[in-house]
Amino acid sequence: VQLVESGGGLVQPGGSLRLSCVASGFTGGFTFMMYNMRWYRQAPGQEREWVATCSANGQTTSYADPVKGRFTVSRDNAKNTMYLQMTSLRSEDTAVYYCHRPAENIWGRGTQVTVSS
Repeated sequence: VQLVESGGGLVQPGGSLRLSCVASGFTGGFTFMMYNMRWYRQAPGQEREWVATCSANGQTTSYADPVKGRFTVSRDNAKNTMYLQMTSLRSEDTAVYYCHRPAENIWGRGTQVTVSS
């Protein structure tokens, strides 16, 4: 299974971005919709931190306190894609954002988000 993130970029404080994570390469009867998916981020010089989790059917979500109320995680199982809608972005949101499939411990390569004026 491979995960590919996209949608990162440079945005001003207060702006918005939507990240995508596309999954591919499922074999052996496993499918995208079978497991939870997560977003993490890693800022320069800091440890990778959990951002959000989306349940297998997309109906249950959870968020880290720093992003609660500003970020929304969702998924489209028909498209094998998970999203992270980020609003009211702050400089402290600057990081590389990764998607993660915990069932197989698979990570994407990340997409850079920079919040700066």
